[in-house]
Amino acid sequence: MAGVVEVENLKVVLGRREILRGVSCSLGDEGAGKAVGLLGPNGAGKSTLIRTLLGFHTPSAGRARILGFDCHRETREVRLRIGYMPENDSFIGNVTAVNFLRMFAELSGLPAKVALEKAHETLFHVGLGEARYRELRTYSLGMKQMVKLAQAVVHGPELLILDEPTNGLDPAARQRMLRLVREMKEGQKMNILLCSHLLRDVEQVCDEVVILKDGMVAHGCNLEEERRSNRRFVELEVVGDDGGLGAGLEGIGARGVAEGAGRWRVVLPAGVEVDALWGVLRREGLLVHRLTHRRDTLEEIFLKAMGHIAHTPGEAA
Repeated sequence: MAGVVEVENLKVVLGRREILRGVSCSLGDEGAGKAVGLLGPNGAGKSTLIRTLLGFHTPSAGRARILGFDCHRETREVRLRIGYMPENDSFIGNVTAVNFLRMFAELSGLPAKVALEKAHETLFHVGLGEARYRELRTYSLGMKQMVKLAQAVVHGPELLILDEPTNGLDPAARQRMLRLVREMKEGQKMNILLCSHLLRDVEQVCDEVVILKDGMVAHGCNLEEERRSNRRFVELEVVGDDGGLGAGLEGIGARGVAEGAGRWRVVLPAGVEVDALWGVLRREGLLVHRLTHRRDTLEEIFLKAMGHIAHTPGEAA
């Protein structure tokens, strides 16, 4: 099945600086309703990639396609099929929310009467129905974020691009925003590309992540598969002679690295539970001072991709 977003050896030069340096990835599946998180530190190329997908930057090499359409040569076809929620505000302050959405719906190709109906409907959906006749300059930060989401979806796009959607939101508003995004993905089968610095937001909403570093893809993984995986990462502290523990772990298909003073980091393969460690430890005559096990978090995946922490032996880099 073709990806919703397909990028092949994409290079983008702005001024004299190459921002994207050969990005290649395939994101989401057409018709599947998937959410992909786009991560990376400041300057990694996330905003440049989004603007290139929107047709604002011309690639110096390679190509990018959305739903089968070339983002540079078929810009109109692409823009008819996507919704974009920008990070920065771009409002007309003395316009009411319903007229603002109606205008965007018409710009997206909807007839005037349908555009107005969709504007009302969408504002009620995001919780702004009672405030839809107020001018946008009177809105709070949280309300403005909801209007930005509403204008991005009012025309029913096939792909929704969200740039920092929870910026400045209080905890309750943040949870409402994420709930709406999940509903769009799961209920409406809308494909979503979510760019955020908040890893917890990405972990709650996304099925896949792509991590950029210095204009290149540093790592990509399927979070859905990670969540279903039986692989566990174990931190172990033992008392006794642990010289044979490495070989004992290999005997059950596990891999471990000794950190000194009886401390070990162990990766258990799929199908092997933590209970299997107790038999190894008993045969080695070791006493257990501490044993904790957990799944790898998105934060750890991100830090490894950035090179801030080492990969555990046995893990895919």
